[in-house]
Amino acid sequence: MKNRLLFVLLCCVPALAFSQENEADAPNQKKEKPPIELYKIISHDWDTTYVDTTLSIQKEYRFNYLRKDTFELLPFANVGQTYNTLAYDFSRKNFKPLFVAQSHHFNFEQIEDISYYSVPTPLTELYFKTAFEQGQQLDAFFTVNTNEQFNFSISYKGLRSLGLYQQSLASTGNFRFTTNYHTKNKRYRFRGHIVAQDILNEENGGLPATSLALFASDEGDFDDRGRLDVNFENAENKLEGLRFYGDHQYELISQRDSLSHNVLAIGNQISYEDKFYEYRQTAPFNGFGDSYESADLKKETTLEDFNAQAFAKLDNSILGKIGAYVSYTNFNYGYNSVIIFDEGRIPNRLQGDILTAGANYKKQYRGFALEGEGFINVAGDYDATYLKGAASFSFNETNRVEASASIHSSAPNFNFLLYQSDYVNYNWQTNFNNVKTQELNFKLQSEKLLDASVTYTGIDDYTYFTIQPNDSTPTPQQFSERVDYIKVKAEKEFRYKKFALMNTVLFQQAISGGEVLNVPEIVTRQSLYYQDEWFKKAAFIQTGITFKYFTEYTMNAYDPVLAEFYVQNDQKLGGFPLVDVFFNAKIRQTRIYFKYEHINQLFNSTNNHFSAPTYPYRDAVIRFGLVWNFFL
Repeated sequence: MKNRLLFVLLCCVPALAFSQENEADAPNQKKEKPPIELYKIISHDWDTTYVDTTLSIQKEYRFNYLRKDTFELLPFANVGQTYNTLAYDFSRKNFKPLFVAQSHHFNFEQIEDISYYSVPTPLTELYFKTAFEQGQQLDAFFTVNTNEQFNFSISYKGLRSLGLYQQSLASTGNFRFTTNYHTKNKRYRFRGHIVAQDILNEENGGLPATSLALFASDEGDFDDRGRLDVNFENAENKLEGLRFYGDHQYELISQRDSLSHNVLAIGNQISYEDKFYEYRQTAPFNGFGDSYESADLKKETTLEDFNAQAFAKLDNSILGKIGAYVSYTNFNYGYNSVIIFDEGRIPNRLQGDILTAGANYKKQYRGFALEGEGFINVAGDYDATYLKGAASFSFNETNRVEASASIHSSAPNFNFLLYQSDYVNYNWQTNFNNVKTQELNFKLQSEKLLDASVTYTGIDDYTYFTIQPNDSTPTPQQFSERVDYIKVKAEKEFRYKKFALMNTVLFQQAISGGEVLNVPEIVTRQSLYYQDEWFKKAAFIQTGITFKYFTEYTMNAYDPVLAEFYVQNDQKLGGFPLVDVFFNAKIRQTRIYFKYEHINQLFNSTNNHFSAPTYPYRDAVIRFGLVWNFFL
């Protein structure tokens, strides 16, 4: 990973030299800074926004390792570790099984997470935030247009944090390179990216019973969490991924004027991804049962995934936007060994091909908008279907309603179907049915009223991990009954002069199937803050307090061998507040953040804060960082 970071810095040198050379050509000319709206960010779906250097409460919520609002997540003690789930989202539309170790994918960037750029001058962004003991986190980004038609960007997000508990080191790296190009008449467009990611976590199995008692009693001698014993100190797991992606399109018909448009484009996209997960341990842990090896346990899981898609798109001012595509996927998942039991064998590979056909539609008329999309696996080793319809109406720029319905059927993740390990209990092959999901969703966005959403999800053949009676480790299960899950979320900000109160409240319940889908009924967050311009408007100041709370529930437990969470119904956790005090400032294009996290823990006589059974949540800690934009 250090070599990749060096590569990033070397690649930035020519671009910086190029920009400096341009400045040297006209030393006596002072260029006016282009409007911020010209610094464009283009999503995978071609939606365009621009760089935002303001300071807001939403920026405060997103100033974290994932760089997104983690309201529905609960982090572990060390930054870079996994997150427990406080609320579920089943809207992902996959047409084949997902890879293993999903608990380590929170920081793993998928194709749809990558953005592309177009900027009038070179742009750099630096993100920095302190970590926990002997380490920092940094996200460095640079993009430049060599001319109006061609842009590239290079970024690297790195973390190393030792953690406060024994054997809890987190070390991660995300390298991203993107490029996009269009001809002068914009009839031909190309974009692509290369992403290399690795996520390494030392694993300790949580705290044993003796350490849990010392932690709960708040013994002063053990405020240094490194003094608490852990279940083991000799294991780690690692998730790696390397992906190449490119898509291009050409407009066969390109008719645009002020009154109407008619555009017909064809194109294709190709991606290749190589993923790797490994669990290794120098000696077996008795709590995981018998093992095939007495030392140096090590098992690698790999996936090679190739996808090629051909598509056509029609954008007509009367008909709307119509698209259709056909895609081919080849996958190769598995291991380098076959497990043979007395009663049978477990193969080492799941590999095959999938042919998928899909279509989408979008039409806007005045305030109304209609959308639809769907796909079906017409041939191959896994069946899958997806169909969604949505309708929305915008009363004006600040008031909008939307309703949608979708159905989805897809195979469970690969580690439910086939898994191998040096631990005997962690070897299986199953023949599970597709997981079938139906979802109804209603959204209201109103600046005067509130932002709210109501989601109902019904799931048949839900898959999950749990520890069965007389077992000591989790195994995959498929729920024979139906899961019905409802989720209601509301957000509203109240302002009075220089003060504001931001409220986010979530109510949810598994109406049926609550024994396999455990969630807290209420998750709430309130931020009371003050903001104003200080020092003759040289600095914009934001300071306040955030209160977050979720009700007690049977929280999912974490398994380090699988790097997955599993259902447990024996122990209720949660029901504790998280209070943060923050002070933020914006000076020119720099946002500076200070926060005293979980400050209320200082006043507790006992400790009951956990991220998962046997895994304590973070103690009170002061952290700081910044986001700095350079417009060259």
